[in-house]
Amino acid sequence: MDVYRDPIGNDEPPRGSVLSIGNFDGVHIGHQTVLRHVAGRGAELQTTAAALTLDPHPVKLLRPREAPLLVTTLAQRLQLIERTGIGTAMVVPFTHRLARLSAADFVRDVLVGRLAIREVYIGANFRFGADRGGGVELLRDMGRELGFTAASAPTVEYAGEVVSSTRVRRALADGDVALAAGLLGRYTFVDGGVLEGKRLGRRLGFPTLNLGWDNELVPKQGVYVTAVHIPSFGRTFPSVTNIGVRPTVYENSMVTMESHLLDFTADVYRERVRLYFLDRLRDELHFASTTQLMLQVSRDVAAARARFAAHPIDALDLVLP
Repeated sequence: MDVYRDPIGNDEPPRGSVLSIGNFDGVHIGHQTVLRHVAGRGAELQTTAAALTLDPHPVKLLRPREAPLLVTTLAQRLQLIERTGIGTAMVVPFTHRLARLSAADFVRDVLVGRLAIREVYIGANFRFGADRGGGVELLRDMGRELGFTAASAPTVEYAGEVVSSTRVRRALADGDVALAAGLLGRYTFVDGGVLEGKRLGRRLGFPTLNLGWDNELVPKQGVYVTAVHIPSFGRTFPSVTNIGVRPTVYENSMVTMESHLLDFTADVYRERVRLYFLDRLRDELHFASTTQLMLQVSRDVAAARARFAAHPIDALDLVLP
C-alpha cells in the first residue's frame, strides 16, 4: 500500500481518487464495510481507492483529558486498512491549524483543490472541520457544486447494537475479547518487544515472555488464551497470557503482560512479536502460596490446550505482521 504521510503538505498524493475519510480506530467491521466498498468503486472506475485518516486522533489534541485509549497504533491501522483492498493511505497530521479550518474550506481546499476527489464516503456519524461542522450533508451539497459525489456508509450491527470503536474499547475494558473479536472481525492483538524479565516463571516451571506493548489499550487484567507470532520463527505459537500485577509473588508491582508459550523454550529476548487474544479464562487472583499459583497455572494451560485441540492454531484467521 502506498502511504502519504503529509498529503496536504509536502507529499504529492494521487488526484481523482475514490476516498473514505475517518479515524478508523480498530478498523472494525463497520469500517471494513465502507473501505471494501471504496476499494470496489476504485476498481470499477479504474482509479485510486484511498483512505484518509488523521494522526493524532483529534480528541487527543483538542481535549486530551477526554481522549480515549486507542485500539490500534497507526502502523496497525494502516496494515488493517490495506487488508480491505485499499491501495493508498493518506495520513493527515492533525494540528491546531487544521482544527481551525472550516468544514467547507476543508472540502474546497483539500478534497477538491488538493486531491480532486471523484467520490467520498464517510460514516453516518463522522464529523469534520472546525467545531465538527461538516458531515455527509455538507459533502453532498458541495459535491453537486464542485463535481464529486458523496455518501454515508450504512451502519453495521453486531449482537443487536451498532458497531463502533467506542463499543470495541468498552468490550476490551471489560475483558470481553470474544465480543471484541466479533466487532473487529478479527482477534484483538498487540505488538511489542520481548523484555528481559526476572525469570521467576522459569524457576516455577512455566517460563514466560515478558512483553513491552505498543498499544494504548489492552484487555482488562486477567488470564487469557492467546497466540504469539514470532517473526524469526515464521510461526505462531499457542500460549496463555497474564495481564496484571502478579499479586502472589510481588507487592505493589506494575502491570505486566506475560505469556507462557506451550511447548516452546527458545530465547527470543529483544525480538518483536504480535500477541493475539482468543479467549478470557479468569480474573487475576491472589493465592496463598506459589504452589497454589502453579496448580492454577497448570489448570489454565490445560484449558488452553483443550481450546487449541478443538480449534488448531493453523486454522485461525490471524492478521500476521
